[in-house]
Amino acid sequence: MSSNTLAPKGLEGVVAAVSSICYIDGDRGILAYRGIDIHELADNSTFEETCYLLWFGKLPTRAQLREFTSALADERKLDPAIVNLLRQSPRHALPMDVLRTVVSALSFYDPEEAVNTPDANLHKSLRLTSQIAMIVAAYDRIRKGRPLVEPNRSLSHAGNFLLMLNGEPPSKTAERALDIALILHADHELNASTFAARVTAATLSDMHSAITSGIGALKGPLHGGANEAVFKILAEIAKAGADPVQHVKGLLAQKKKIPGFGHRVYHTEDPRATHLRQMSRELGESSGQSQWFEYSHRIEQFMKAERKLNANVDFYSASTYHNLGIDLDLFTSIFAVSRISGWTGHVMEQLADNRLIRPRAEYVGPAYPQHYTPMDRR
Repeated sequence: MSSNTLAPKGLEGVVAAVSSICYIDGDRGILAYRGIDIHELADNSTFEETCYLLWFGKLPTRAQLREFTSALADERKLDPAIVNLLRQSPRHALPMDVLRTVVSALSFYDPEEAVNTPDANLHKSLRLTSQIAMIVAAYDRIRKGRPLVEPNRSLSHAGNFLLMLNGEPPSKTAERALDIALILHADHELNASTFAARVTAATLSDMHSAITSGIGALKGPLHGGANEAVFKILAEIAKAGADPVQHVKGLLAQKKKIPGFGHRVYHTEDPRATHLRQMSRELGESSGQSQWFEYSHRIEQFMKAERKLNANVDFYSASTYHNLGIDLDLFTSIFAVSRISGWTGHVMEQLADNRLIRPRAEYVGPAYPQHYTPMDRR
C-alpha cells in the first residue's frame, strides 16, 4: 500500500466528531465556548458560569446561576471510604495517579452509578466537578500530614479549592487568578483527554469510566504535563543564577525541546496565553516573586524572535500556579480540576447522539497472504 494513502499521523486535521461546545480557529487565534470568545469569558465570567455554559449551551440567568452554584456546593463532600482511600495512598504517589484511581473508585459510592440517563449524568457531572477539586486538595494535605479543611459555601469554586489546599482563605487576587485559569482550561475541543473520554462514553460505559480515561490521557507530558516541565526549567535557572536566554540556548544546543511553545492547532498566539501572561505578572508583583514572570518573559521574547514560536497555555500557567502556592507535581491535577467541566460536557453531548467510535487503521505489515512456517523450518 502506498504511504501517501495513510491517514495523517496523530490524526492531525481529521474531523472525528460533530460538537457544539467549543470553537477554535487556529489561524486567527480564536477559542470560544458555545460561540463566546474566551477573552470575554476570562474578563467577565466565573468558572461556575462557564461550566453552566458548557453543559447547557447558554449563559445562566441570575437565578439559574445561584441554583447551579448551590448545587455544586451541595456536592462538596466525599464518602468516608474515599477519604480513607486517600489516606491509604502512598505519600510518594504522583497526584495524577491518585486522582485517576480515586475518581474510578467514586463510582462505588455514587447513588446513580448504574444509571446512564441524561439526568443522572448531569448529577454525576455536578458531583465530579466538586469532588475532583476536593480530592486534589485533600491528597496534598494528607501527604503533608496536615488536617483536611472543610469547604466554605460563601467562597467560589476557585476560592474553595485554594482554601482546602492551603488551609486559609485566599486573597481576592489569588481567587480571581485561579478562577480565570479554570475558565481558560475548561475545554479545548477534541484534545487527547477529551477524545479519550468520548471514546469510552461511546461504548455506553459509565461517566466515571469516561472521566478516568480522560485523566489517564491528561497525565501524559505531551498533554497536561507540559507546565510542570516549564517550571522545572525556571527552577534550574533560579538555582544556577543563570541568564534565562543563555540557559535556553544551552538546552537548544543539546537538541532539547523547550516546553510551553508551539501548538498543534494554533498558528498564532494561543489566546489562553494572553491572559495567563498578565496573571503571571500580577501574581508575581503581589507575592513579591516577580522573578518567575521575568524569566518567563525573557524566554518568550527569545523563542518568538529566534524560533518563531509562540507561548501556549502551559508556558505562563507554570509561574501562575507556583505563585498561587501550588506544588509542581500538582500542576497537571489543577488542569483536571478545570477540564472536568469540558470532559463531562463532551460525554453528555456524545451520549445525546451516540455512535460507537471505531476508526480503522491503514495496514502496512507484510503483504497478504503470508503462510505459517513449521517450527523445524524456521
